[in-house]
Amino acid sequence: MKDKQVTSLDSKTDHSSLNMAKEHPNLPFSPDHNPPNRRTKLGVLFHTSEPTISPFYDQYQAAGSSSHEPTPSISPYSSPANFYLSPSPFHQTSPFSKSPWNFTFQNSPPIGSVQNNRLIGSLTREEGHVYSLASYGNLLYTGSDSRNIRVWKNLTEFSGFKSSSGLVKAIVVTGERVFTGHQDGKIRVWKYSDSKKVHKRVGSLPTTKDFIKCSMNPNNYVEVRRHRNIPWIKHYDVVSCMSLDENRGLLYSGSWDKTLRVWRLLDSKCLESVNAHDDAINTVVVGFDGLVFTGSADGSVKVWRRELVGKDTKHMLVYTLLNQETAVTSVAVNATDGVVYAGSSDGLVNFWERRKHELGHGGVMRGHKQAVLCLAAAGKLVFSGSADKNICVWRWEAGGVHSCLSVLTGHNGPVKCLAVQEHVDDDSGGGDGGWVVYSGSLDKSVKLWRVS
Repeated sequence: MKDKQVTSLDSKTDHSSLNMAKEHPNLPFSPDHNPPNRRTKLGVLFHTSEPTISPFYDQYQAAGSSSHEPTPSISPYSSPANFYLSPSPFHQTSPFSKSPWNFTFQNSPPIGSVQNNRLIGSLTREEGHVYSLASYGNLLYTGSDSRNIRVWKNLTEFSGFKSSSGLVKAIVVTGERVFTGHQDGKIRVWKYSDSKKVHKRVGSLPTTKDFIKCSMNPNNYVEVRRHRNIPWIKHYDVVSCMSLDENRGLLYSGSWDKTLRVWRLLDSKCLESVNAHDDAINTVVVGFDGLVFTGSADGSVKVWRRELVGKDTKHMLVYTLLNQETAVTSVAVNATDGVVYAGSSDGLVNFWERRKHELGHGGVMRGHKQAVLCLAAAGKLVFSGSADKNICVWRWEAGGVHSCLSVLTGHNGPVKCLAVQEHVDDDSGGGDGGWVVYSGSLDKSVKLWRVS
């Protein structure tokens, strides 16, 4: 089943998703073996009802109480205390109107305690499901199917801008520029104006000039459907994911049109279009050693490297890490330790570790009952968000062992996106070994977690 039906809901379908795939009895793979070729069928992934938003109320559970959700079977730990924050009573639709976060505080256990992983704040807006997040410095960008991109600074609404290009599927930020990928296949470029305190759209990818120039040459057209040809530099379907390689000045974009495109940040030119997969691309991540990883609804994870071919530089397929029946929905990379993670619609997270001149399959992490929709890696931790409404916190240890430290619960809908940044101590201005995790959900909320 294509992940067009799995990981993303667009305005043409019922706004919501969600009972995910049937559970599979497969045991985790051996650390020393590649994934088996045995394939399982994917069940019905989503139902058509709207996510439930409960009436306004405040509910609090004391620290130390166990989670109402079962702990993953591999975890030796119990889940931390849960905090249930109600939807905001404010019903505001303007992208510039103020909407406060709801906060909850508790007597924090010592740093390093599993129970120190906790919910700090929650924001619920009635304007749409949250599909994308990006953190940059002290700013948080959120994108939804309302077409609004909101900017938060120190948990206060700082700015906002709106596009006519459909729901916001992906956001990446570099310096003063913000790139947003949309449902209609467009990539918009925004720039912050410090004098006017607003974000202004400064262009799109490809640029109008490049698109017109490319359109004038019949040899630049490629067939995308029967009786339909378009210039090769433009995505013709949803831009589902983006990733930055700031060292090389490149932006990668993946699309449901099955292609991977490479853009040069300096002049916004499209350098290359790669026919990467046999089905929709759901995730692209710039990794280590010059590698780029893509995951697709065709069930594969592929590894690419930019190499010199004749007089041109092109991205060549190095190898395929995974080839399965169920869709790959997300990929994350621990660049320091050379570990690659891939989440899929069967609820599993496969991982590979750097071994001399290759990536060897390390095993499978089982923590979710339904599809894994997003992954994020930070230090030796990796976070997995799922359609089962939970976020699992995993820790990598030498030898390929992963422990599930805790399960973050509190969302009323599938967790669609994650963003992580290092926690900065207000007094010292330095990091304390902890992380701030933002989670966006189809329950229309963004939650803020403190993880140590």
